Amino acid sequence: MILPTPVDLVPAAGRFTLTERTTVRADGGAAAVAELLRTLLRPATGLPLAPGAEGTVVLTLDPGDRELGEEGYRLTVDPFQVVLHAARPAGLRHAVQTLRQLLPPEALAAGPVSGVEWSLPAVRITDHPRHAWRGFMIDTARHFQPVERLLAAVDRIALHKLNVLHLHLTDDQGWRLPVDAYPRLTEVGARRARSMAGHAGSAAYDALPHQGAYTKAELRRLVGYAAERGVTVVPEIDMPGHTRAALAAYPRLGNQPGRQLDVWTEWGVCETVLGVHEEALEFCRAVLDETLELFPSRYVHLGGDECPTVEWERSPAARRRAAELGLAAPAQLRGWFLGEVGRHLLAAGRVPVCWAETDGATLPVEFTVMPWRDAEHGREAARRGHDVVMAPHRATYLDYPQSARPDEPLGQAGYVVDLAATHAHQAAPAHWDEAERARVLGTQAQLWSEFVTTAEHFDYLAYPRLCAIADRAWNPASDYVRDFLPALAAHRPRLAALGVHHAERALSLT
Repeated sequence: MILPTPVDLVPAAGRFTLTERTTVRADGGAAAVAELLRTLLRPATGLPLAPGAEGTVVLTLDPGDRELGEEGYRLTVDPFQVVLHAARPAGLRHAVQTLRQLLPPEALAAGPVSGVEWSLPAVRITDHPRHAWRGFMIDTARHFQPVERLLAAVDRIALHKLNVLHLHLTDDQGWRLPVDAYPRLTEVGARRARSMAGHAGSAAYDALPHQGAYTKAELRRLVGYAAERGVTVVPEIDMPGHTRAALAAYPRLGNQPGRQLDVWTEWGVCETVLGVHEEALEFCRAVLDETLELFPSRYVHLGGDECPTVEWERSPAARRRAAELGLAAPAQLRGWFLGEVGRHLLAAGRVPVCWAETDGATLPVEFTVMPWRDAEHGREAARRGHDVVMAPHRATYLDYPQSARPDEPLGQAGYVVDLAATHAHQAAPAHWDEAERARVLGTQAQLWSEFVTTAEHFDYLAYPRLCAIADRAWNPASDYVRDFLPALAAHRPRLAALGVHHAERALSLT
């Protein structure tokens, strides 16, 4: 059984076996995807899958096949041939991932496996996603996530047909993005003296310095690696709040330019925010210009939520700026600030994205919004004309515990988000009208990293809940009991072959 569950799968009689003599024919511009197939299968199987005009594994692209759309595919396996067909390369890559899941799970191993017959069951699959945006957000700011972990995440989400890796690169607790124009962002902002040892508000600290930043070469490698697998990397540079690390590096960007701050060592929401003077805006534009050089994504995330206004209310300069702009109160400077920076992105041909704590009413309609507090906020944003990526925290925040068991590892306080809750999430609910649903680009999972200090804990929090979100984003008709749970049971050996840590414990919660 396949995850996400295909739209239409018809079993047939017989099997096809890949051998040393199997060759691959790539028609209609499919050569790059054929090479991806070899790259993905060679480590475990050792099979060359050499190009051949008479190949029994055939990859075809037909841009005129409108039925399949941008990401749909057909996969046909019989005892004599395997045919992968799509209209676009994205669909053909999804067909490759389905083929991998049809093979024995050992095919997903990172190294050579012997004694396995690499055979696939005969089947006819026609498949396509419901939503165009199917993502996974990884917070690299609270705890730095090494680039090798991100590369592994790309491989895993591509297997699950997720197509967006959203990187939260900056926050109060750390700045991970290299910016040539502002080198102190990583020289100072990438290191904090200690970390809170419990939930927000805890009086306990670990007394261990924490640091980490990416190089531009690492980020370019990640972006290219992801693109080969059909995954777009969307960067997030948080502003005007969540900027304590930047202000520790460059105090003049804040509301009290002479104040020296440290990189924040607590969790929660910090009251320190960017100033609203021209230098702060120029800083944001310069950072974004270098961001655009690294990330070709159409979408660039500006954060934008949880921006306390107390500093602006106390600042004569901020109050003066609000009055000059004709704003009723300094609190309205947030929407103005994001509008100014968003226009810079729009002028560069990019689309700004922001978190929406409410319905995004203060944001220009050109912004794509990510409502996270309440799903109905997404509906209200769609009614106003925003494109929407749904991220309601009670269904998509994977830093929440998976159960209320006393031995559950530390997670974000407040809620339990179990496997059933993640699978129940519908990005475009049936009770919304057609125009509202049409504004929903898709959905994504969030993994905030206050408590993600190891690869093992990363995997434990992500899986299998990420499987559920991927399933629902691809095929909203998938039933939790009838379709998803049996498919997940068949998926367990694949997770093990991938080296997903604590998969057995996580899956036992079902």
